[in-house]
Parts: sequence; C-alpha cells; structure tokens
Amino acid sequence: MEQYLYRIQPTRDGFMLGSTVEEDRIVGEHFDYLKRLTERGVVLLAGRTLNTDPSSFGIVVFVAEDDTAARTILENDPAVRGGVFEGVLFPYRIALVSAAILSS
Repeated sequence: MEQYLYRIQPTRDGFMLGSTVEEDRIVGEHFDYLKRLTERGVVLLAGRTLNTDPSSFGIVVFVAEDDTAARTILENDPAVRGGVFEGVLFPYRIALVSAAILSS
C-alpha cells in the first residue's frame, strides 16, 4: 500500500463564513465517507485548518494500492464529487508520528 494526501479547499468564496443547507448536507456526507474509510484503515488522518479566510484547507492522509485507486478515493469524496470542495492529490510519505497523536 502506498500513502497519499489530498488537499481540499472550498470552491465558493465565502463558504467558510456561511454555507448553504445543500453544502451542509454534502459536507455531512463527506465526513461520513471519511469516517467509514478511517474505520476500514484507509484514512490515517483527516482534518482542516481553523482559519476562515480563502487560504483555509483540509487534508486527508490515506493509503491506496496505486495512483488509480488513490484518485478514485479522492473523486468519490462526496464534497469533491458534489463540487463543494476542489481536491488535489499528492503522493505522500509519513516520516514522523508523535506518540501523542496516537494516544489522543
């Protein structure tokens, strides 16, 4: 299994200051999708920055068999598929992990 990271950012200016009901629904599906992948051991870490300006982003660090499988995981993210977030995929390798993150 190879490691990957995808970065997501809202496609709509102002999203971080107020989302629509439809965007909220899709983001809920996005969270559920990542939660299921985490439970299966695919997603290793996911989270977002807490700022609300246009530089805000989220990341998903995960494992996949190859680039094609990794792209499929990104493209099946409901928020990417639904156009709420734009996603960019990167090959990635975790170099260091603190024991504190594993025990929290």
